[in-house]
Amino acid sequence: MKKIIFVLSLILVGFTTQSQEVEKNKNAKVSCKVDGVCGMCKKRIETAALKAKGVKFAVWSIKTHNLNLIIDERKTDLAQVQQNILKVGHDIILNEDKKLEARLEAYNSVHPCCKYRTEKVVLDHKGGMKKQKKN
Repeated sequence: MKKIIFVLSLILVGFTTQSQEVEKNKNAKVSCKVDGVCGMCKKRIETAALKAKGVKFAVWSIKTHNLNLIIDERKTDLAQVQQNILKVGHDIILNEDKKLEARLEAYNSVHPCCKYRTEKVVLDHKGGMKKQKKN
């Protein structure tokens, strides 16, 4: 009899623990700020974000630096997407004073016109996306 009560107690505890789990959204809208300056940065950032399993939509704005995402929280989270972006050389802006910086090797791998940490490059891109010359 004690064994039956013990087993039933374990089952009850298991069900109550399971029911308290937070349900994850399969179409969660999240955003973060990512440093960059041009159309090539836009493509690199969006591609890196979309490589994370569970990312359904990724759009980065050159003007606002906002990366808007739709993710399946059951498969990924914002931190994983941010790690992918850091790996391709772009910094994540957390607030005015704080940011996650990409490793120097990753930053150095971006095209010279995408060196967003260089003031001259940022000033050259103030007009928005540069038009590429056609040959």
